[in-house]
Amino acid sequence: MTRIIVIGAGVIGCSVARELAAFDAEVFVFEKGNDVAVGTSKANSGIVHAGFDAHPGSNKAKFNVAGAKLFPALSKELDFPYKNNGAMVLNFSPEGTDKLKELLAQGAENGVEGLRIISGDEARELEPEVSKDVYNALYAPTSGIVGPYEMTIAYAENAAANGVKFCFNRKVDSVVKKPSGGFIVKADGKDYDCDAVVNCAGVHADDVNNTVCRQKEKIIARKGEYMLLDKSYGYLTYCTLFQLPTAMGKGVLVSPTVHGNIIVGPTADDVPDKDNTDTTVDGLNKAFKLASVSVPALTKRMIITQFSGIRAHSEKNDFTIGESDTEGLFNALGIESPGLTSAPAVAKYLSGLIAEKYNLEKNPSFNPKREGIKQFSSMTDKEREEIIRKNPLYGKVVCRCEVVTEGEIVDAIHRVPGAVDLDGLKRRTRAGMGRCQAGFCTPRLMEILARETGRKMTEISKKGTGSELLVGKTKGEKL
Repeated sequence: MTRIIVIGAGVIGCSVARELAAFDAEVFVFEKGNDVAVGTSKANSGIVHAGFDAHPGSNKAKFNVAGAKLFPALSKELDFPYKNNGAMVLNFSPEGTDKLKELLAQGAENGVEGLRIISGDEARELEPEVSKDVYNALYAPTSGIVGPYEMTIAYAENAAANGVKFCFNRKVDSVVKKPSGGFIVKADGKDYDCDAVVNCAGVHADDVNNTVCRQKEKIIARKGEYMLLDKSYGYLTYCTLFQLPTAMGKGVLVSPTVHGNIIVGPTADDVPDKDNTDTTVDGLNKAFKLASVSVPALTKRMIITQFSGIRAHSEKNDFTIGESDTEGLFNALGIESPGLTSAPAVAKYLSGLIAEKYNLEKNPSFNPKREGIKQFSSMTDKEREEIIRKNPLYGKVVCRCEVVTEGEIVDAIHRVPGAVDLDGLKRRTRAGMGRCQAGFCTPRLMEILARETGRKMTEISKKGTGSELLVGKTKGEKL
């Protein structure tokens, strides 16, 4: 059987793995972290872009528009949160109108439907909190929002249910082409044989490519800093609000999330360290100042947390997708915005190329559907009574801010791949995502993780090795 190793368990790697599971192949996902969605896929805007920003003819344009069309059906099939909320690109001067017209024409050429330029008054009629200084705007009704980590987890769970093996804490050092065909993937001091490699390593995709390919690639780490506002300020906008884009990206936005918060950001700063996700005072102040131009009502007391993510910006300023100059190694390289939107289409394209090259038969037992964790917070009273009757753990609220129960926590731990730390629980259940930012529920979450995984409390971490919260008991008892 054809053996395929996918490098990286972000949204691209997990979506590719899931699509490959539809064929008769042995698929492995190697991830240096301890869970899926621990890189860029957990720290982005969560926007399903309409497709007007990408240059016509580029891979970004091609896969953006194709991917966006798949979200309504895919979100139902894999049971992850998605909303078609529309977007506006705000312009604050008459001089910017020409740029709006360029975006309109570009979007039309890319095949984006429904685009139109509206006046500042029309923009404020749609969104009352938008600045009085908005001159006009490009309105994109097909734009949407999605839960980025929930989407990644959904892909991963469905892939695993269809036979894909996830290998965590497995950092790939190099890929070696064998003279007889196929590859040796070297990871953490061990060699792994396979017939094909799919490079979905995010900001490190150039490192993987450059160990085996003649055509060298360069990824520039571009940091984006964000702020998340409390749900009580969710009224600030229904649409995603952009400003006119710059050479560094789509600019700072103000957008709702699928769970009712408001997200502000990102900045765009090229940094030397691809793994440095520290936030900075200057970066956060810059993002907030720019966002306030769009929505003057923003105040810093609305903020409940801040974070940053690293985008994989290729010096080519486009996605590199397809088979490389080394036969059998397939790249998904330079996947920055609109990478999340493009993921479903990229996955179908790459899996199709691989299936054709290796003459893969369809997997007759492939099941494309996945059911997510049942959310107590969104149930009716009748549904709550019923699920508590079946599983009393659903009657024990652990996270008060987001109304997450012990039943949901236990479910998240025992899924495949399941949560192994506090951040993994947060991404799957939203426990700790609320106003108090896990100030109340952390001790109980740790107790449940320890109980369900058979680990000591001192082994429970926030986000893997090095982030353990406890060292012992004050009275000397063993944990």
